[in-house]
Amino acid sequence: MDSEKTEIYHEKQKLQFCLLHALNNLFQEAFTRARLNEISGKLVLDDPSKKTWTPLSIVFKPHHNAFTGNYDINVLIAALEEKDKTVVWHDRRNAASTIDLDGADDSLFGIVLNVPARRYALLWKGRHWITMRKIGGVWYNLDSDLPKPMPFEGTREVRGYLDYVLSNGGEVLLVMNKKE
Repeated sequence: MDSEKTEIYHEKQKLQFCLLHALNNLFQEAFTRARLNEISGKLVLDDPSKKTWTPLSIVFKPHHNAFTGNYDINVLIAALEEKDKTVVWHDRRNAASTIDLDGADDSLFGIVLNVPARRYALLWKGRHWITMRKIGGVWYNLDSDLPKPMPFEGTREVRGYLDYVLSNGGEVLLVMNKKE
């Protein structure tokens, strides 16, 4: 008897577009670079304390870099709201054991991590967006730096990874389905 394999969409890292990759890995392909740029632009227009324009404003936008990406948390939240999702910032003082990974009510859609990262022969220090999602009953690490989706053995391994992220300066953002 052949077991059905779930096909998992997985974007790989390009430049600093990890938020774009994280969102597409979370939703299994939903956003484009142009759409995230539009969201960024709208956030600027909606900002009551608009910054003064300078020649550098062409490249360094308030919520992203025009050439390399590097979108911020505000773009993530706005993009998730478009898909009827909300974000709950996990309190780092609490262990990952407080996160309901097996909730029967399906309120947890996925997890987005923001972790410290070093790139380019350790010359560049920044942060990296990573997605984790339960697909077909299995939790996956959908990090765009990985060559393919990596399944976790179970919720104990997921919690161990989340505790590791928290203890190393990472942030854990729970992506929740909006309640009716």
